[in-house]
Amino acid sequence: MKELGNMLELKNMTKILGDKLILKNVSLVLNKGETLAVIGPNGAGKSTFFKCTVGLLQPTSGDIIIEGQKIQKNSAEIKRKIGFLGHESFLYNTLTPMENLKFYGKLFKVKNIDEKATRLLKEVGLHYFKEIPIRSFSRGMMQRLAIARVLLAEPDILMLDEPHTGLDQEAVALLNRIIKQKQTNGTSILIISHDFDQVHELADRVTILNKGRITETIQLTSDIDLPKMKDWYAEAVAQK
Repeated sequence: MKELGNMLELKNMTKILGDKLILKNVSLVLNKGETLAVIGPNGAGKSTFFKCTVGLLQPTSGDIIIEGQKIQKNSAEIKRKIGFLGHESFLYNTLTPMENLKFYGKLFKVKNIDEKATRLLKEVGLHYFKEIPIRSFSRGMMQRLAIARVLLAEPDILMLDEPHTGLDQEAVALLNRIIKQKQTNGTSILIISHDFDQVHELADRVTILNKGRITETIQLTSDIDLPKMKDWYAEAVAQK
């Protein structure tokens, strides 16, 4: 059951990089307990959108609001409330999985860090590798550890940028199982993806970012199957 109220709100978020207008007055709402997917063509501004929303880039103008509070770049509120998984793992290659999680646990003042890190490593299937430096890890193993890093502080919002890219079927199933568990627990989730199959499986609502603007949004009710969602997307993008 979805909760009422806004968890995350973007108001007229604009981003200029150099002389290029990348995001143009982007406004959207992520409700409490909702999973919202942002999709769009290559070059639509999705990566910039992600970086601005999680605080890695400062928007040129506009507001980012979490539970009614305006957020500034690198503010403690973002770090406490948002767990983000992007193209960079933010892991240290010379450290082991356990050492990486302990480092972030101390950074975010996580209680019972040893116990929680051990549980998460088991959950993502890396328990037997916990004392091995991660420099030799595969892309899938790194992504699994990055997922554990994101979950460590039990954030209210999960921001996932192309989270399924480069994962094998087992890792995709693992990630989806974790996402669905978080959905059941009422976590608000924003997914940026080009994988329509995963979007349709996971999202409650889908919005299109095209040419730096939010152009269309659809609620994924039971009567909207995957082909119908793809047709909606193709028609919406063709019109813009």
